[in-house]
Amino acid sequence: MAKLYSNENFPFPVVAELRQLGHDVLTTLESGNAGQAIPDEAVLAFATEQGRILLTLNRKHFIRLHLENSHHNGIVVCTFDADFAGQAQRIDDALKALPEMQGQLVRINRPQQ
Repeated sequence: MAKLYSNENFPFPVVAELRQLGHDVLTTLESGNAGQAIPDEAVLAFATEQGRILLTLNRKHFIRLHLENSHHNGIVVCTFDADFAGQAQRIDDALKALPEMQGQLVRINRPQQ
């Protein structure tokens, strides 16, 4: 399964669901980086150094960073979805569908109602 790093704004219930699906997810809190107002560039650099795919709700900034430099282990940008299990399953499905996440940006959107 994938090695992931969840950005500070990413919902922990989704992290928990991803772990149940077998993914190795490191949170910003667990890494000792929470509450420090770390710039997005440094967040992505940390994920890359750790060999992890970044999970974030901060779509605008991380899409821009990806367009500027695709040298990373992958970025998964999500819209907020209160269906945490559903969101985790959509992330899992997207990761399984791609043979390689290196340099990739994946968008996970909340389903239309």
